[in-house]
Amino acid sequence: MPKDTQVVTRKADHIKINLEQDVRSALTSGLEKIHFVHEALPELDLNEVSTSLSLFGRPLTAPILISSMTGGATEAGPINQILAEAAQAAGIAMGVGSQRAALEFPEQAESFKICRRAAPDILLFANLGAVQLNYGYGLAECQRAVDMIEANALYLHLNSLQEAVQPEGDVNFKGLAKKIETLCKKLPVPVIIKEVGWGISGPTARRLAACGVAAIDVAGAGGTSWSQVEMHRAESDFQRRLAATFVGWGIPTAESIQQVREAVPGLPIFASGGIKDGLDIAKCIALGATLGGMAGPFLKAAAVSLEATIEMIRLTRRQVQVSMFACGAGRLDELARERLVNTQ
Repeated sequence: MPKDTQVVTRKADHIKINLEQDVRSALTSGLEKIHFVHEALPELDLNEVSTSLSLFGRPLTAPILISSMTGGATEAGPINQILAEAAQAAGIAMGVGSQRAALEFPEQAESFKICRRAAPDILLFANLGAVQLNYGYGLAECQRAVDMIEANALYLHLNSLQEAVQPEGDVNFKGLAKKIETLCKKLPVPVIIKEVGWGISGPTARRLAACGVAAIDVAGAGGTSWSQVEMHRAESDFQRRLAATFVGWGIPTAESIQQVREAVPGLPIFASGGIKDGLDIAKCIALGATLGGMAGPFLKAAAVSLEATIEMIRLTRRQVQVSMFACGAGRLDELARERLVNTQ
């Protein structure tokens, strides 16, 4: 199969594998070891506890992000439409999957364009692989990705390990920092760096901040392992064994949040990677994150219906709100000051 055609078929494979196979990391997010100090007398009215915030000039009802998942395949269009409609109804943020397929195959663009039509008001993130800056992409392609969905910001995702275990992977990551810095200076929307499930360390966060990125999505270990996804895609025993080696690789999400916060305390952090519910999101906010992102739970809900997806968001927001109430935080900035207990 020609390499360019594989870009599209890979997207369909990823959707199917994520829905049907166990692709979890052997690591946990670390959030299960962290607990809030319970406040028996919160002196709050639960229904007045505010989960709202503003980010990149857009109001959000809750610090919930539908993490980047899909697009670029026929199966992706209906899923993205449901996710976008649910995000619009709930007033939360959303990221799309990598748009490379749509840039190289314009007929695939509709699976992404549907997001802005379905959700005219949401905070929406475009998405491209940072490594493509070493394979012919530049400012023009990044701008096309942003324009395609009228995005408010651009995700550049870092997926070096995933590329390394793909037989068709793009593995030249040399010199990317300088290209990211140039893009941050020239692209008219914020650039956000996102890992895909193995976390970002403090030193790497400092290098990225020096490049001018507007936020970092740590996407730590503890949720979907893309090496496991690639293991299920492998067509040879060699590739399966190579991918399976890294099931326990990465920086757990809780640890990555803390490393990034300490390294670049003023930079917005998005937390994703193994986040199961609104309590996990509340823990991430208390650790220093601005948003908490989930992918798998929303993908599974979207495979059922729009109503199931809206209900999942409603439940997640209420979980955040009850977590805040039960530890005495009336606003998100107060939650960030709450004391946590590490039971490790």
